[in-house]
Amino acid sequence: MELREIEIFLTLAEELHFGRTAERLHVSQARVSQAIAKQERRLGVALFDRTSRRVTLTPVGRRLREDLQQVVDLLREALARAEAAGVAKQTLRVGVFGHAGHQLRPLVDEFRARCPGSDIQFGEVSGSDPFTALRTGEHDAHVLWLPVAEPDLTVGPTVLTGGRVLAVAADHPLAERGTATLEDLADHHVVDLGPDAPEYWVASMVPTRTPLGRRIRRGPAARTFHEILSLVASGECVHPLGELAARYNRPPGIVFLPLQDAPTLEWALTWRSTADSPILRTLARTAADLGPIPM
Repeated sequence: MELREIEIFLTLAEELHFGRTAERLHVSQARVSQAIAKQERRLGVALFDRTSRRVTLTPVGRRLREDLQQVVDLLREALARAEAAGVAKQTLRVGVFGHAGHQLRPLVDEFRARCPGSDIQFGEVSGSDPFTALRTGEHDAHVLWLPVAEPDLTVGPTVLTGGRVLAVAADHPLAERGTATLEDLADHHVVDLGPDAPEYWVASMVPTRTPLGRRIRRGPAARTFHEILSLVASGECVHPLGELAARYNRPPGIVFLPLQDAPTLEWALTWRSTADSPILRTLARTAADLGPIPM
């Protein structure tokens, strides 16, 4: 059984759905069916029971999954050790928003353990220009809220998840309520982050319309987190932020209100595709193994 066939078998054993397996592996559903049929012919036994409604593993299929998963896990560990040994002692510069580096401490500690002598140094990312430092090589990777749909950038594993808050002036009428909704944004201005960040990306944090379709007005302009806070404190606008902002900031004159109906934010490790390297792959694998860190 070739490695690709093993991958197809194990993925189908996990998904128990030919369509989702094909989607995960970026192959056609016919390719998945052909690979499984080939394995079953070679072994002379059915690995899956299929009906029009469900796919299940046979007893032989379950045992094969257990045995092959052990082999694959050992192979991945061996490759990870070899790759880590071949990684020169380097410092990766990772761009984050505000104090996100504090939340990423488990990832940093595990990365240091896997790559002794290597380290992570955090730099700051601006919401008004999230990609330039990646593209120029100033930063090796960024932790960015999703989605990121840039053809020259690779989106790796999700490293942080959390809710959203609305920053308002302490004397703002919304502050008395203690909470806010996305619908409230239509009654106020939010900050305009400028033209250097793609609209789709900005809108995923600062939507252009409320759930009921009301327009959310943008302006005045700000380019940095501290400029946003200054505008909010002056009462000129309100602004949605990740809840991380409320955890590590207590600026005078500003209140952070939970945005109750806003979807959860996911923040993923992102890097320039042409800058792929063993040490970046090690960082991404470490992040994937740890899973998302809740804020």
